[in-house]
Amino acid sequence: MSAEDLLRELAPQVVGVLTRRFRDFDAAEDAVQEALLAAATQWRDEGLPSNPRGWLVQVASRRMIEQVRSEQARRRREELAANQVPVDRQWAPAADDDESPDRDDTLIVLFMCCHPALSPASAIALTLRSVGGLTTTEIARAFLVPEATMAQRISRAKQRIRTSGIPFGMPGHDDWAPRLEAALHVLYLIFTEGSTSSGGPHVQRVELSKEAIRLARAVHELLPDDSEVTGLLALMLLTDARSPARTGPGGELIPLAEQDRDLWDGNAIAEGVALITAALPKGPVGPYQVQAAVAAVHDEAATVEETDWPQILALYGVLERISPTPVVSLNRAVAAAMVHGPAVGLDILRALESDRRLAGNHHLYAARAHLLEMAGDFGAAIESYRAAANRTTSLPERHYLTIRAAKLAAPPTPTPTGHGTQTP
Repeated sequence: MSAEDLLRELAPQVVGVLTRRFRDFDAAEDAVQEALLAAATQWRDEGLPSNPRGWLVQVASRRMIEQVRSEQARRRREELAANQVPVDRQWAPAADDDESPDRDDTLIVLFMCCHPALSPASAIALTLRSVGGLTTTEIARAFLVPEATMAQRISRAKQRIRTSGIPFGMPGHDDWAPRLEAALHVLYLIFTEGSTSSGGPHVQRVELSKEAIRLARAVHELLPDDSEVTGLLALMLLTDARSPARTGPGGELIPLAEQDRDLWDGNAIAEGVALITAALPKGPVGPYQVQAAVAAVHDEAATVEETDWPQILALYGVLERISPTPVVSLNRAVAAAMVHGPAVGLDILRALESDRRLAGNHHLYAARAHLLEMAGDFGAAIESYRAAANRTTSLPERHYLTIRAAKLAAPPTPTPTGHGTQTP
């Protein structure tokens, strides 16, 4: 394991130790970030310490004590300036009889960062920093926003945690399910953004999808019997397995039907299939498991022609019942078209056009364009491809959709006849 990977694995554990010891998640998280930066430099020059976690805890604790003393000194100066008698405040770490050198609070830290009280954007940023060990600069670069903007987002998230009075500990019985659901949703959003970038010049942001898989593995190790945790990890692996074939030499988007399947990661597919095969019989079946099952059907097809579309259509029917969203219905429409013909799929899409949640969504126009092309209505397909291209913020996707429209609009290339004469 590289030093960078080790630091990311240890980051939430050290945040947990300091938060439990000092009862201040905000200050603990800042101190750990400073310790991680110090370790990245010192360990590179001097090598790994014998106890990397202990080293980080010691350095971060020292940083935190310095922060507290600096804050106390500032308050004393303000009190003196206001002609008030300074109050002698004694401060010390809280005793914790339950603290163990080997205790891993990763799951607790994840639950704090993904609390339902936070917006998805704030939870994603805080999770990547506190649980993933990424710097604010790295997160800002991944989401194509200024570093100051990301810093404010993280600061607001920590402020929300502070004011909400969320205790540091595992959620109670009644709060367990929604907290775990929120945490898995945040990891899913991180992976989705990494796997299919919503904007910018790249199809994928590999650093985000890899980090989401790493964090999903960590949660799975802590909760190996939770079928939805297993389903989410399987979904990530099965989707990420196709990533080497999703872009061409120039970074252009290559759709699933045109990908070179020899480039797919067979080991990731085998692991993902094994995970979802083991999870489905345990129940209850949740949306991540069903999506993983769909991904497995795609990945196990040796060619696009061998894809079991009836099974995919049935799975989307299940998913639509347990987790009804317009995006799920959109995918079911495409599957229905592959099984029953484009007219059936187009009928489903027409019913979705009135759904405000899909208003202006380029996926709706892209799906319609694809089905119209299947039906041979090239004029309408061109119009929909162009409409989809105008609505996406992903440059590779816009380029792909524009080319699809241009190819349909181009007149057929005449067959070469030699010497400029026509064949009879």
